Amino acid sequence: MPSFESIKARYEAAGQDHVLKFWPELTDSEKASLLEQLGSLDIERVNRIYKKAVSAESTNSSATSDLIEPLPKGASESITHVELANEWRRIGLEAVSRGEVGALLMAGGQGTRLGSNAPKGCYDIGLPSHKSLFQYQAERISRLQTIAEQEFGKKAGTVIVPWYVMTSGPTRRETEKFFKEHEYFGLDRRNVIFFEQGTLPCLTIEGKLLLDTPSSVAVAPDGNGGLYAATRSPLGAGDKSHTVLNDLARRKILYVHAYCVDNCLVRVADPVFIGFGIWKQADCAAKVVPKASPTESVGVVACKGGRFSVVEYSEILKEQAERRDADGELVFRAGNIVNHFYTTAYLNQVEKFEEQMAFHIARKKIPHVDLATGQTVKPTKPNGMKLEMFVFDVFPYTERFAVLEVERKQEFSPLKNAPGTGSDDPETSRRDLLAQHKYFLEKAGAKVKDSVEIEMSPIVSYAGEGLESTKGKIFSKSGIASSLEELDALV
Repeated sequence: MPSFESIKARYEAAGQDHVLKFWPELTDSEKASLLEQLGSLDIERVNRIYKKAVSAESTNSSATSDLIEPLPKGASESITHVELANEWRRIGLEAVSRGEVGALLMAGGQGTRLGSNAPKGCYDIGLPSHKSLFQYQAERISRLQTIAEQEFGKKAGTVIVPWYVMTSGPTRRETEKFFKEHEYFGLDRRNVIFFEQGTLPCLTIEGKLLLDTPSSVAVAPDGNGGLYAATRSPLGAGDKSHTVLNDLARRKILYVHAYCVDNCLVRVADPVFIGFGIWKQADCAAKVVPKASPTESVGVVACKGGRFSVVEYSEILKEQAERRDADGELVFRAGNIVNHFYTTAYLNQVEKFEEQMAFHIARKKIPHVDLATGQTVKPTKPNGMKLEMFVFDVFPYTERFAVLEVERKQEFSPLKNAPGTGSDDPETSRRDLLAQHKYFLEKAGAKVKDSVEIEMSPIVSYAGEGLESTKGKIFSKSGIASSLEELDALV
């Protein structure tokens, strides 16, 4: 435990000693708690982050649109190249079969906008099975392991895709509890590794720490870009050397697929994407979907100042957004869906340039303790800021970067909004997932009658494979299928 005098000196030097304003009034336990929090906080780094974030925001606001350019020729490929896609799948699946691929799930968000306080991955989008997002992703991993074993002659149960689940302070305990209650959805618990993204203090507009109570500093998660630092943090209170990066090295994982929890169509550890990244010899790659329209409010992967970046829609002029190439496609069309490929070698290098990356400022209404009165204030307008790093902030520092464009209806249906919104809500997620299952069956040569809804577990098919026996069959009954036998019962 650091001494009061050493903490006071550090925070005075940093211009943040107001956090000790209520020290004389605190109980012994409150004093101990505050000293522990302040001692663990790198206040000098917080000040650096604040100054860099403010400077970057000012620079970005004055940046001109002529610094923004489309992706260079050769940087992007499309899934529509069937022969290439088949080759990518072979390369990626072989890497899976050798145990070289891991999946990293960003699952720190709560379902607050959905009317739920549970972690978003626990959410039931209203499928006939009532499976959660977590369960669907776990079953995709299970099926992928089986496919790799079958196609590369491996013994059943020998191919493992470890699943690294990044939680946040508010979601960690409940996430782990949910997995335990559901017996890890059939996966071996030793291959499901939970870790937690970091936090940063909430600041006033002037960069001063806000107090949550007289004995604690207000903090907030540091954004999904916090995953890079989190992979270097100890996984538990015991062995301080046990980190995600060390675990990846121990398992000899060479490639990682990182994605967000809220996409019900996500292809976890997608062998096509993994194979694409290997084929391109990329350190980092992004999976994107074509923008639905020039005005769609989505960031795009493009070049900014000569570097790969995610450019927000507000930064692109109307004329740029509407520009089309010789094929009639939007020039700025690579819609960002936060779906990335990394080599583990690259993940180990991020620390070297992390200090150069600027955090983003989110101005918020932050409850805090009034320093004059000691009373809690609940502001009605933004009074402070939370600092966040985005997972794609590494793009400008990546030498070997690549982009894979995939079909939106097959791979992207995010859950963002409350039920009944009509866009990116539970109903659209449910609709898109069931539509995909119908598409898989019809592509295999079956027919699904109008108004019939069939939900297939990913255990049956990961991406439409393994359904050859349904060719020529007519499905006339709605239902849930967790095996080919249960699927046949719906004919």
